[in-house]
Amino acid sequence: MEKLIGRERELKELEWAVNSNRCEFITLYGRRRVGKTFLVRTFFNDNYSFHYVGAHRKPKSVQLQNFRESLGRYFHGADIPEITNWHDAFLTLESCLESCDDSRKVLFFDEMPWMDTHGSDFVDELEYFWANWVQNRDDIVFVACGSATSWMKEKIEDNQGGLHNRITHRIYLRPFYLSECRDYLESRGFEWDDYQIMQCYMIFGGVPYYLSLLRPNLSLPENVDNLIFRRGGDLSDEFNELYNALFNKADRYISIVRFLAGKREGFNRSEIEQATGFSGGGLTRMLDNLERCDFIVSYSQFNNKSKLTLYRMCDFYTIFYYKFINGNKSKDDHYWLHHYMDRSVESWQGFTFEQLCLRHLDHIKHALGISGVATESSAWRHVAKRGEDIRGAQIDLVIKRADRMIHLVEMKFASARYSISKDYAAQLRERRMTFMEDEKIAQAPVITFITPYGISNGANSGIVHSEITSEQLFAHI
Repeated sequence: MEKLIGRERELKELEWAVNSNRCEFITLYGRRRVGKTFLVRTFFNDNYSFHYVGAHRKPKSVQLQNFRESLGRYFHGADIPEITNWHDAFLTLESCLESCDDSRKVLFFDEMPWMDTHGSDFVDELEYFWANWVQNRDDIVFVACGSATSWMKEKIEDNQGGLHNRITHRIYLRPFYLSECRDYLESRGFEWDDYQIMQCYMIFGGVPYYLSLLRPNLSLPENVDNLIFRRGGDLSDEFNELYNALFNKADRYISIVRFLAGKREGFNRSEIEQATGFSGGGLTRMLDNLERCDFIVSYSQFNNKSKLTLYRMCDFYTIFYYKFINGNKSKDDHYWLHHYMDRSVESWQGFTFEQLCLRHLDHIKHALGISGVATESSAWRHVAKRGEDIRGAQIDLVIKRADRMIHLVEMKFASARYSISKDYAAQLRERRMTFMEDEKIAQAPVITFITPYGISNGANSGIVHSEITSEQLFAHI
């Protein structure tokens, strides 16, 4: 089995649960392909008292037949009867576990949302199983894992029935940070520098499964072609698989992400309503579900103006899909190798570098030396009014500190030191002044720059108060 990279906090949670003297109910969730199953398999070394995996879009009869077969594999000497409902399934599991001599009985239910088919009563019977058998014991470690984070939260964590307040550990598994991507790639024999790893991150994010498909003997463009643009590539149909595996009525979710992918600055709720036709509680639920699955992110506006909250795409693969894959009729198996130096790619890199930086907000605060300072992170947007001389403006990251200092953060992707032109410096000053006037701030905010190799010293570099480079973004913190 491959070496586990990172995940120190999650491993400590699992170790704490296994070594306790009580029953434990662990929920493990996160974006699909992020390595949830691999984490559990590695920690427990595939040594469970019972393990069952839900089947995607299979009826209750198939789920129960698979459950019975799993019981047969783990309890060889037991007489496993036919199982026609989840009540009998859990009763049979109880009976098998009663004769199990493991001191700590680890039950791993993987892809649990897929078990809850229409009319199956799976959750009700899980509640009954826990309330009437498990809670009377002190030797059960139950691990519930699922990629459909909305289901995990609504049906398990926010359960108001027999599972209410039963969850003892909640583990959210996030994608890798840059530092973990570098560690992972190095462990697999890659010799890419930090700039290449950032370019890789802009396409695949920190999703371990995607990284596991890369080949060290190929360049990054060659890998992208091999996985995505080559007919039959491992990720050539990833978009449809990704959303359809997570959401019922996936077309509704796809219509939202398609709209959000069309504008780098993001959209507020009223703009999403107008474009998609969705509104009310239905739209709220879909936005929440997309955010829980790490596909979109909401940014409150400066000073917590909740009505102006912006929603932006933050899933790197989805952004890449709508920019370069969707509607691509070239049938060129080497499309990325032929186009990765195009001007359109440069524009896309500018946007995705901003997303990369926002994903590393803790690293930014650490680099600024304000990890221990109370802060509020937000976005700011100025919509120009008719007849107004000042242009519309937006700042994607504003960090307001408890000591009243405010950072206006600029994020620019460049292959060398970034040079600030006279016109750009004037634009920064105008934007800062507009921000101060809109928010009625007397003390001038400072401008912080994030760019891979830093700022070139020049006539206009003095406008920058502080700068952060890739070295800080790749730091282990």
